[in-house]
Amino acid sequence: MKFYAFFYYFIYCACAIKDILGINKQEDAILYDERGYKNPYCPANEWGWQIDANGLRYSLIDFYSRYHKPLFIVENGIGIDEKLINGKVYDDERIIYYQKHITAMKEAIEHDGIDVIGYLAWSPIDFLSSNKEIRKRYGFVYVNRDYEEIKDLKRYRKKSFYWYQKVIHSNGTDLENNIDY
Repeated sequence: MKFYAFFYYFIYCACAIKDILGINKQEDAILYDERGYKNPYCPANEWGWQIDANGLRYSLIDFYSRYHKPLFIVENGIGIDEKLINGKVYDDERIIYYQKHITAMKEAIEHDGIDVIGYLAWSPIDFLSSNKEIRKRYGFVYVNRDYEEIKDLKRYRKKSFYWYQKVIHSNGTDLENNIDY
């Protein structure tokens, strides 16, 4: 079976970057530079990533109409600066992000007839980000460390861990944020 795999995190309106030479520097400018246009109707995380779940739905529609292949979302997630408080991480912002993106994917499947064969959240566990050290956390499991100090590396399940576990058990039918954490 052939399929088209892609990742989706945020929207970005690119503009020409003619004064930056070298592919690595251009890629960094695309991801982290402030030259891109911002949509005033979309919220952003601490790193300027503009969050728009409808962009995922439109991407699914566009890719399916272009390639006529089943689609596999291999990465979807949000980086958030989180704090461990009394052994817990209340990451409702992450839950809201996933609620909206999974809903957009379901709408593409049910209403637009898009063939989506898989979805993977990024990431199960926090890791050192390629940008902004470990302040930018993606996982459902908090790792007790920071950029300067490894600490004890103990793992703590975030609120989103239990929420996503419920989503998986319900095969995506229960997206409510009603976790007793």
